[in-house]
Amino acid sequence: MNKFGKVIVKFKIPIIIIGFLLLIPSVIGYLNTRVNYDILSYLPEDIETMKGQEILVDEFGTGAFSLVVVNNMEDTDVAKVKEKLENVDHVSKVVWYTSFMDLSVPISALPESARDVFNSEDSTLMAVIFDDATSAESTMKAVEEVRNITNEQCLFSGMSAVVTDIKYLSNKEVPMYVVLAAIASIIVLGLTMDSFAAPVLFLLSIGMAILYNLGSNFFLDEISFITKALVAVLQLAVTMDYSIFLWHAYEEQQQTCSDHNEAMANAINETLVSITGSSITTVAGFIALCFMTYTLGMDLGVVMAKGVVIGVICCVTVLPSLILACDKILAKTSHKKLIPSLERPMKFVNRHYVILAVIFLVLLVPAIYGQTHTPVYYDLAATLPDDLQSIKANKALKEKYDMNNVSMVLLDSSLPTEKIYSMTDKIDEVKGVKDVISLESLIGPDVPMSMVPDDIQEIFKSGDYEMFIVMSEYKVGSDEENTQVAAIDKIIKSYDKSSMLVGEGPCTKDLIDITDHDFKVVSAVSIIAVFVIIAIVLQSLTLPIVLVAVIEFAIFVNMAIPYFTGTEVPFISSVVIGTIQLGATVDYAILMTTRYKKERIAGNSKKEAVSIAHVTSAESVLGSALSFFAATIGVGLYSSIDMISSLCILMSRGAIISMFTVLLILPSMLIIFDKLVLHTSLGFKPAIEADKERKASAAN
Repeated sequence: MNKFGKVIVKFKIPIIIIGFLLLIPSVIGYLNTRVNYDILSYLPEDIETMKGQEILVDEFGTGAFSLVVVNNMEDTDVAKVKEKLENVDHVSKVVWYTSFMDLSVPISALPESARDVFNSEDSTLMAVIFDDATSAESTMKAVEEVRNITNEQCLFSGMSAVVTDIKYLSNKEVPMYVVLAAIASIIVLGLTMDSFAAPVLFLLSIGMAILYNLGSNFFLDEISFITKALVAVLQLAVTMDYSIFLWHAYEEQQQTCSDHNEAMANAINETLVSITGSSITTVAGFIALCFMTYTLGMDLGVVMAKGVVIGVICCVTVLPSLILACDKILAKTSHKKLIPSLERPMKFVNRHYVILAVIFLVLLVPAIYGQTHTPVYYDLAATLPDDLQSIKANKALKEKYDMNNVSMVLLDSSLPTEKIYSMTDKIDEVKGVKDVISLESLIGPDVPMSMVPDDIQEIFKSGDYEMFIVMSEYKVGSDEENTQVAAIDKIIKSYDKSSMLVGEGPCTKDLIDITDHDFKVVSAVSIIAVFVIIAIVLQSLTLPIVLVAVIEFAIFVNMAIPYFTGTEVPFISSVVIGTIQLGATVDYAILMTTRYKKERIAGNSKKEAVSIAHVTSAESVLGSALSFFAATIGVGLYSSIDMISSLCILMSRGAIISMFTVLLILPSMLIIFDKLVLHTSLGFKPAIEADKERKASAAN
């Protein structure tokens, strides 16, 4: 017996006990890990929009900013609501027309532009300003309290309201994600394996690994809600292979070993070697996400890379211990495999490799074109359920005030008043700008600034900065909004080079620019990393090109489908799906290619070697891909948060596409490029000599 396997087998009961005891700190760590629901907060801290938000918090006590649409309410009642809102913890200011004049003064006394901002035919508008960031716990609690104070007549819009609703949805749905993934995985494993109890043990072991991973996130201070929602499903999907490898190795060892303990010790050693190589490509894929400037990639990458490592450790420690402890149960629940042999269809594929290679070339062009033209959206609120309070409020804001988002301009407080008037007039002329609200526009040009009370000035002025608000008709992330943001930024910079435009619209424009760059970086890093790993594992210069090309083709097809179906995908999906699909499914190609190399070295011809590799690996590839599909498709269909749903659907579809690509296209590539592979790889000398002998024999 090998030493490591022998130790695991000997201490199987203590390992199980320790494994369950470790769940206690893991659960505590999980419950105390902060979750960030604001995707814009992951933008780099050194960009202008993020610096501007820090200034708003530090100088104005202004963090999150929301607009409240108050329907069918008398001014006196609105004033009472305003007073209640001002008493809510972490509400810094509530701006309504009584912020500038007494309620006894009719609203008609305000300048026309300001009057139109605060009123429509049957509603009025208040601005609620919080003293903390958009996704801060204090802000979300304040939003919930504000909603409790107001009724359905008051609709609370803005990113803070959206983030609060996402938190509610996420917390409600995440447990169901795990349940769906577990049930689907058990069904698939029950069909593809020869035991009904083994899948339950797999899920128990992986479930423990997931909890260890989630608990250890406590040391990261916080994780994003996307990471929290996906980590269990993704970890289950990408590490299930390791459990299957161990089980198959254990069954194979039982045929030659004297007892189950010896068989498991040998299986552990065999599995440790195979899954270490397999997991490296998956870890590399997730580590590539850490190269994103948009740090949500690092958040997901670090957690998932850590999860894969923990999954490997549990696979060779906890799972073997559970299998041996439940040996009698496993024996009683064994059954014949329900999936028929794949030998005949795989041989059919090998006979028609030329046709399949032609199909590959024909599909490659539309796949690349579709992948590069898939429509992407950046507005998180755009695809949330219509019955959420924040979505109702945003729609009311659009319908009643023709307004979609709000930005803030920060400028030097010493800028002359006449320049501010000139600047705001130019901004007001920019296409799609609904209104510009500044201190000057509210009090009018006839009122000297010296006569304006300090408490009113403090809303818009603080120390070295003055702030004013720009209201836009355009949706966040749209081409029109991005053009508008660029035009406004150009105007304010012409008056004050140190001025800043901040808010959801400018941040989203930065997000678009940054993630477009990140997509290129992550794709390049993941491809290079996986290429190097395959080159080292297979000792070849050409095999990595073949394998990566095959999986990249599968990725192109996967990402092209939304283009041809007219489906928009969230920006994060377009950035991360490539590296996840590459890292998680290139193992299918490595498995088949490793067997092909073994058979070629053994002296078989290229077609014989490919045929054997194809037939022997088909079942493992099918089981692995189906388990990945099962773990993600249920979440994709169930989740009402499109950013999560879309990513899971892409991953589940990607697993199936990669499976078909490996089973149908890779054998063709290995046959076609066999001669090139032999002369650009190490270890193929016996194959070259065998080919020469066959050629000489045929000549005679």
